[in-house]
Amino acid sequence: MILVTGATGFLGSELVMQLASAGHSVRCIKRASSVVPVFLDPYKNNIEWVDADLLNYPALEDAFEGVTQVYHCAAWVSLMQKDRDAMISTNVNGTANVVNLCSLNNARLVHVSSVAAIGDAKPGQMITEEHHLDPGLMHDGYATSKLESEMEVWRGIAEGLDAVIVNPSIIIGPNAGIEGSGRLFHIVKKGLKFYTRGTIGFVDVQDVAKTMILLMDSGISEQRFIVSAENRDYKSVVTEAANCFGIPAPQTESKPWMMEVAWRAAAFWAAITGGIPAIDKVSAQSASITRNYDSSKLHKAIDIQFKPISKAIVEVCEGLKA
Repeated sequence: MILVTGATGFLGSELVMQLASAGHSVRCIKRASSVVPVFLDPYKNNIEWVDADLLNYPALEDAFEGVTQVYHCAAWVSLMQKDRDAMISTNVNGTANVVNLCSLNNARLVHVSSVAAIGDAKPGQMITEEHHLDPGLMHDGYATSKLESEMEVWRGIAEGLDAVIVNPSIIIGPNAGIEGSGRLFHIVKKGLKFYTRGTIGFVDVQDVAKTMILLMDSGISEQRFIVSAENRDYKSVVTEAANCFGIPAPQTESKPWMMEVAWRAAAFWAAITGGIPAIDKVSAQSASITRNYDSSKLHKAIDIQFKPISKAIVEVCEGLKA
């Protein structure tokens, strides 16, 4: 039996669809309030849904019964400073429970981390799996939660757990809607006027799920892998998206000082209205930073060809237009 956490999420639901469409029986953990994506309906005979909180160990014990493979996709993502401590605690403790139950059940684990948990390279160098985020520095809550969650997996590996870690860059795909990475394309669709000079890695959600399945079946253990198709500057991505939407592309560069003003203004407005900031400090500062990720280790380990990001951008935009 295969178990997937975060099965109703953007990546988790894509992973479940690929597994179920291949004929596998999949047990999926979700929150009681979560809505099952409609595109999973054709595979309902292969999917067993279980309502369980990752912090509820007794409920998880039942869900892990008979499980041999576990894909841990679940994570709380928030830009709100008020959520920082709770998010870190939830993500880390939830991962610790998954790791412990995998060990007890001799189940193999593929853990979804993020490039947010990987440190920066020296200027002009590619970022590889050998780089590590400095835990002594102040990072945003999500990056910290991913780093400390990885530490739980490494703790399990040291105790004999059979596990592998994936660190995807920005995952895009039409099923993101207007949340997560989909928000960038939604903003472009509404008429984005500014672009930034930052560079980051992008990868299609289908490719991330394929990578996870290939790594699960590979037998590779005690390794982490960056999963990133292309390093692209934000300007080219938003320009391609605008062209797809048939609207003018952003023409004005947003300087770093302008981004500093923007996140402070967004934080001030969110504090007044009680809403979510349109942009947070970390995102604003990252938008002007060049980060290029090296996926060569992954390509040496498994045979996978990534979808061109230009094609993925068109698919995202067509989904939003529909």
